[in-house]
Amino acid sequence: MNRAPSGGLVYGGLFVGLLLMVVPLPAGIELARPYVLAMVLCYWLLETPEKVGLGTAFLAGLAADLVSGTLLGEQALRLVILAFLVQRFRARLRFFPLWQQALAVFALLLNDRLVDQAIHAAAGDGWLPWATWLAPFVGFALWPWLFLLFDELRLRSRDRAG
Repeated sequence: MNRAPSGGLVYGGLFVGLLLMVVPLPAGIELARPYVLAMVLCYWLLETPEKVGLGTAFLAGLAADLVSGTLLGEQALRLVILAFLVQRFRARLRFFPLWQQALAVFALLLNDRLVDQAIHAAAGDGWLPWATWLAPFVGFALWPWLFLLFDELRLRSRDRAG
């Protein structure tokens, strides 16, 4: 019995995360936009490590760089670091209650923001605007809903296949 979700669901979810990066938001909220692509990647790394890994994170990051117009390789590096950390602690993270998973995702998104700041500092761009530091908090609030949505889609997909 095939228990893994279809590639269309996995990569479709990553594609939606990529699209959400470019959806226009009001000026005051734009900087606090959560890194949904990273959150979707976290989910699939936790649930289907045989389909999603460092290579997927790198390619998703390159696509995100191209879509958002950032320095080529910036988001690829950020997502590979995030993917490595999720893979390293996957055995623990998978069995955390949802609220503890949300805290772990918050820590991962905060780490991502620190890596982003380091990249911008190294490039001579200075400090990120203060509102960008709100994004991990928004991601923390969204994680349980995103997790439940993708879990439901994954289970439905498995039921149809099996």
